Amino acid sequence: MIIVMKAGAGKKDRDEVVKRIKELGYKPHIIHGTTRDVIGAIGDERAKLVLQSLENMHGVESVVPILQPYKLASSEVKHEPSQVKVGDSVVIGGSRVVVMAGPCSVESEEQIIESARLVKEAGATMLRGGAFKPRTSPYSFQGLEEEGLKMLAKARDLTGLPFVTEVINPETVDLVADYADMLQIGARNSQNFALLKKVGQCGKPILLKRGMAMTIQEFLMSAEYIMSEGNQGVVLCERGIRTFETATRNTLDLSAIPVLKLKTHLPVVIDPSHGTGNYHYVAPMCYAAVAAGADGLIVEVHPDPERASSDGPQSLKPKKFAAMMQKLRLFAEADGRSL
Repeated sequence: MIIVMKAGAGKKDRDEVVKRIKELGYKPHIIHGTTRDVIGAIGDERAKLVLQSLENMHGVESVVPILQPYKLASSEVKHEPSQVKVGDSVVIGGSRVVVMAGPCSVESEEQIIESARLVKEAGATMLRGGAFKPRTSPYSFQGLEEEGLKMLAKARDLTGLPFVTEVINPETVDLVADYADMLQIGARNSQNFALLKKVGQCGKPILLKRGMAMTIQEFLMSAEYIMSEGNQGVVLCERGIRTFETATRNTLDLSAIPVLKLKTHLPVVIDPSHGTGNYHYVAPMCYAAVAAGADGLIVEVHPDPERASSDGPQSLKPKKFAAMMQKLRLFAEADGRSL
């Protein structure tokens, strides 16, 4: 159920409602709107009619059932789009298209600092790079772990770019959160519910990637796991799903953008690098994603992709990335936005 507060209802009224929700055995989640607050009451669906009594409380406008199984992520709870702040200055979900760029893996201090400098010069607003890498083969490069996190932090200090990096198990969430501005949940972990709960408690914004065989409802239920732990700073990332097609690494589902924009208030980011697996296709998919309304992009850029430890074939060289960014501005401006 969602409890819609009246416009102008004060903190005292809201606190009384929150207290009563807890007394009834439900977990309250306050969502601040532009004109009024909404309180989600999450708990046992079988006894939810008891919450109707809250309509009689001072400051309450209405009590409305949430029809979707994902409660906090649903646009029924919050009609206006959410904005997620990363670091001190980056906002995902506003009028600016946020571009996160950098190598798949952190390989050395020189490599990640050079990458950060080059993507910033081209107009990127965030740095991406993996310190922990979940790989299909146990013999593939697994990442530099904490040393990689330290290198990412140094690159941030030198360039001012906040960074997003992947966390792959609950045991390292606190470690990664100590360094990173934003934590990424990769496709392979998108239904690792223990991990989702843990990042929901970490206090840092989360970039949640869609699983390679996930329906959109399953995707949003994973977001719900994070949000139900108190973390409302979730950004959804479409990175392609597995189909019968072999011409691309995955099938990048750009139709997910308008679907998610209708069903949820959370920002949506597109990963054309993993979505296609080939650098030739990355720029066209970036243009299409922005035209379809994506709030951001996460793009793999490597100064020497031929020698990359992972995902070299889908990584753009810095010059190609810079050229793409120049053209991308035109698509953003056509939609009344900026880079």
